[in-house]
Amino acid sequence: MIPPRLEAALAPASPSRQLAALFGASGHELYLVGGSVRDALLDRPNADLDFATDATPDVIEEIVRPWAGDVYVAGKRFGTIGVIREGNIYEITTFRSEVYRDDSRKPEVVFSESIEEDLFRRDFTINAMGIGIPGRDQGTPEMIDPTGGLGDLQAGLLRTPLDPEVSFGDDPLRMLRLFRFVSTLGFAPSEEAVAAVHRMHDRLDIVSAERIRGEFDRLIVGDDVGTALVGLVATGLAGEFIQELPALALESDPIHHHKDVLTHTIAVVEKTSPRLRLRLAALFHDVGKPETREFGPGGVSFHHHEVVGARMTRRKMTELRYRKSVVDDVSRLVFLHMRPHTYKMGWTDSAVRRYVRDAGPLLEDLNELVRSDVTTRNAKRARAIANRIDELEQRIEELGQREELDAMRPPIDGNQVMDYLGLESGPRIGEIMDMLLERRIDDGPYSEKEAFALLDSWAGEGSGS
Repeated sequence: MIPPRLEAALAPASPSRQLAALFGASGHELYLVGGSVRDALLDRPNADLDFATDATPDVIEEIVRPWAGDVYVAGKRFGTIGVIREGNIYEITTFRSEVYRDDSRKPEVVFSESIEEDLFRRDFTINAMGIGIPGRDQGTPEMIDPTGGLGDLQAGLLRTPLDPEVSFGDDPLRMLRLFRFVSTLGFAPSEEAVAAVHRMHDRLDIVSAERIRGEFDRLIVGDDVGTALVGLVATGLAGEFIQELPALALESDPIHHHKDVLTHTIAVVEKTSPRLRLRLAALFHDVGKPETREFGPGGVSFHHHEVVGARMTRRKMTELRYRKSVVDDVSRLVFLHMRPHTYKMGWTDSAVRRYVRDAGPLLEDLNELVRSDVTTRNAKRARAIANRIDELEQRIEELGQREELDAMRPPIDGNQVMDYLGLESGPRIGEIMDMLLERRIDDGPYSEKEAFALLDSWAGEGSGS
């Protein structure tokens, strides 16, 4: 059975069949494998085509160079040769198995000569199916499923081809990948796999932060992210790389009437759109609560948890090797997520401008985070908060139409300031520009003439010293 989504990719004149003919002429086999087969059977889009072969990396390179427009060999030591032809990318990998040693953060790659062994050493049965590709005009492609992956795909089951402890021992990152597929495919993990994660979660310690981050990024934007996060915490796996998450289960949540802050946090993540920065901000938005919990006459409180949480977010995301821009954006969202709740006390136009300035390009994500943060079962309270955000967004839109809030800046720039005051570039110019921007935020748009008058006043007061 060849999935309809792969019919064009496996047609007699297709690049796949051309490659298979080249490998066959050299006495080697070629199979379409992995996620491309899985997603085709699920009728999910997947532009990647991954191949496996019994040819060694050197032989793969020798076979494809005359056919390819370009070849890249960055993954050659892991058995993978990349091929580029007419703008399409194909990755061809020697049959292999990967095994982590106890003292290593990198897998040791062992090559094999058997497609069955290659498939049995893969992470899950749904990824352990292959399609044998005949050469051009030499027959029809043939499905190979030695582990029962097709049945598991139909059942929505995540099961390892070998005993879970063997499969997870080969690559401990597969424990995190188990829950990534829970999130992205909506499949259920087998009881044996979950039990193995309970026993083995400490093995994740040997996997690099970069690999963990890459897998977690795909998990956090999945449609069934809530179920996956619950599984991460319940098995102890979350405690190996994001300890702040299970810590939230220890804190009660009197505001939203959940049994704990973790339950509230997962509900917030589920409500947000699947954008990486927004989902990460939803995950981290309350991590400061355990450190800021106080008991008083009015009950428990978490004053300034957003400040503490932003600091904790930055530290954790840096440990996980996120890009600085992502760290900055997510920690900024965490820091600002409580700001709109003060809107009920009444905001001046100046306060609205300052909110827009502080949020910057994150404004849309910040407003959605604030909306999603309402998980209370008190319908009246939920409506009141939603109405406040609606009103705030309306005021932002109205001010934006009048004042071009998206381009909020003083009417003169730093060069004009230096020319007018006869100053060189330096910190003092930055201080002056901050002063001019504060005037813009407090009073709205003003003219160049008024800006130069402010400079005269600044100079007349002794240059601010």
